[in-house]
Amino acid sequence: MQEVGSILVVVTPKQPEQLALKRAKLIASVTKSHLHLLVCDKQGQYADLLTDTARQLVDEGYSVSTEQAWSNSYHETIIQVQQEKSCGLVVKQHFPENPLKRALLTPDDWKLLRYCPCPVLIAKTNRPWSEGNILAAVDVGNSGAEHRALHTSLIENAFAVAAIAHAQLHVFTAHPAPMLSAADPTFQLRETIEARYREQAAAFVKEFELSNEQMHIKEGPADVLIPKMAKELDAVVTIIGTVARTGLSGALIGNTAEAVLDAVETDVIVVKPQNVAEHLESLLQK
Repeated sequence: MQEVGSILVVVTPKQPEQLALKRAKLIASVTKSHLHLLVCDKQGQYADLLTDTARQLVDEGYSVSTEQAWSNSYHETIIQVQQEKSCGLVVKQHFPENPLKRALLTPDDWKLLRYCPCPVLIAKTNRPWSEGNILAAVDVGNSGAEHRALHTSLIENAFAVAAIAHAQLHVFTAHPAPMLSAADPTFQLRETIEARYREQAAAFVKEFELSNEQMHIKEGPADVLIPKMAKELDAVVTIIGTVARTGLSGALIGNTAEAVLDAVETDVIVVKPQNVAEHLESLLQK
């Protein structure tokens, strides 16, 4: 996050709050990143809006460029521009989908999180980040190479966000409930599951130079507990990640992240390890 050279800001006409621009300005004020403003529009009718916004940002000391574009769909337009401009971060405001529409069609924000190679910040609230709590959700129980790469990417971004916002970083991991049918006896008893996760959490704390007070562990499904933890901590940002799967599904984010996006009352940042980003970029180049 600290080394992002250019930020793609999705500007939504007729939305006076422009939360995405507010968050992008906060980050760019620290990282000195260039801001590329994008309106996803088929008609190209928002030139005046972009010109006025860009002029104001330049007056405030930001480096700015603008663009109106459309390519097949909303999320495809964003990703195409992100690739063309080599943006290291996409910032977009969240707009809740109609429940019926969401039941029939995959929400645009979900598609963006699934297929965008770089980190995506979904702005959901107008709450200030300054001196708030940042929540990073990890799975310390999974020590596979992909998850280790994801943890590194996630924690690096979390530290960067905390530094930008002068905020306090907290890390959360959920461990499963006992399963009598589990092949591994460790997962058949609550005590052994919790002991294993606490041991792995202690190793995680040491590896990433955290304090014990920054690590939180609870039993249950992650998609349910992450929003509860965010509320308990009164977090302003929740950071979650995804890892690759095999074949075409390597482009998919897990259902946990999508459920968390809808459930938390915080801004959300989704990050991917390098191998997932490279996989997605290779798909886009075909």
